[in-house]
Amino acid sequence: MRPYLVLLLALAGMSGISQAQSSAQTRSRMEIRVERRENGVWKMVDPGLVFERNDQVRFRYRANFAGYLYVVNRSTSGKVERLFPREETGQDNRIAAGKDYAIPATEAVFRIAGPAGHELIYWLASPIELGKDAELQPDTSFLPPVSKPRPDDLIPRCDDAIFRARGDCVDSSAGPQGIAPGEQLPRGLSGAGNATPRDLLFLREEKTTVVASPVPLTGPIVYEFRLAHK
Repeated sequence: MRPYLVLLLALAGMSGISQAQSSAQTRSRMEIRVERRENGVWKMVDPGLVFERNDQVRFRYRANFAGYLYVVNRSTSGKVERLFPREETGQDNRIAAGKDYAIPATEAVFRIAGPAGHELIYWLASPIELGKDAELQPDTSFLPPVSKPRPDDLIPRCDDAIFRARGDCVDSSAGPQGIAPGEQLPRGLSGAGNATPRDLLFLREEKTTVVASPVPLTGPIVYEFRLAHK
């Protein structure tokens, strides 16, 4: 079964907390933005935006530390696929402090496809490179359901207050967030994170989400981005 978040190669057509408070509390900081291609132009959108079928999207990522980035997607079918690094999206997953990166790092894009739901996109950031035995290989692992979802978790829903204010369909449950207690992670990720959800801060700054750790990272951490689509 094809993953619901698919690659489309370009050649084939593919806060509540103040800045001062944040700086005082944060030793390691990562920023995630999501962009949608509109009429050939990339535009930054709300991380909770409910995307339409065939929308083309990409992510922007920046950290204040050097290290390595790995991105794995779990589709609503339960299939797990590594999105980055790989040949189509870029093989070099090293990140430099303060530098802005596009994911995919190539001319490829991610295209929204499949039934409505939430893609679970896992982000693993590490100050050290993972060993070759990390098993973050595409198309090799499948997961049982995390838990029985509530009926209102199945289909993305528009937040009426946000819709009236902005004219966008925004699902307030989407976007970056910590790993839920008891959540089963893809093979290769389950033993990699050394920061529990309560150790990480998730702050909204305009259309940018800041993922922050109050202590310097000494090893990899894992969090997820829930991408909602119709």
